[in-house]
Amino acid sequence: MSELPEEDQELSFLQHLVELRSRLLKACMTIVIVLLALLPFSRRIYEALASPMLAQMPEGSSMIAIDVASPFLTPFKMTMLLSIMISIPMVLYQLWAFVAPALFKHEKRLARPLLLSSVFLFYAGCAFAYFVVFPLVFGFMNRVAPEGVAVMTDISKYLDFVMTLFLAFGITFEVPIATIILVATGVTTAAKLGSWRPYIIVGAFAIGMILTPPDVISQTLLALPMWLLFEIGIVMSRILVKDQEPVEDQATS
Repeated sequence: MSELPEEDQELSFLQHLVELRSRLLKACMTIVIVLLALLPFSRRIYEALASPMLAQMPEGSSMIAIDVASPFLTPFKMTMLLSIMISIPMVLYQLWAFVAPALFKHEKRLARPLLLSSVFLFYAGCAFAYFVVFPLVFGFMNRVAPEGVAVMTDISKYLDFVMTLFLAFGITFEVPIATIILVATGVTTAAKLGSWRPYIIVGAFAIGMILTPPDVISQTLLALPMWLLFEIGIVMSRILVKDQEPVEDQATS
């Protein structure tokens, strides 16, 4: 009789593993399907990615490929990364479907909008980098090039650079979500976060200095949104956690 609970527990653990495998396979299949659909357009995708740089380069100059396989591998890498980014909603949905049964009602009520908002904010950060930051940064780099130096960027190095900025701004735009989670889980309070404002501002500019090229424009363009999003996170955490308090009180009673 004493062995039955252990067997049930082992069976439940195996069922969770099977469920997790199924969710991971669905997420990977989504990425593969999107990748196969985008592969025929890989050259156009890279041309669109390179357009902010090409628009700022002197007339007659162009990008170059140093490695032999770069003309093929670089557009392929870009297409694969774009496939992952497009598939993020499906990947998060599979994660949500696996975790949701173990959550309480008030946790689900908070987690759903946070998941949707996190996807939207990540895409908003990438769009901000592409349409606002890239033209300013590349224009600055081309203007400060020494006289007699031809600006000819390697396509693989360019891909690494822009993907770093995409990730930097995409993650930076998740600051409100991180702030709300910290307050909702009881790690800190909105009042305490507000008292840390001077340190947050200094930290935002320090992170901007590390993650962006060594110019004031790109550093400021990363630091200011980070600070403003932190303030938005404080306001939203006060609203959401205040709305959540009665639910928690009912659960404890």
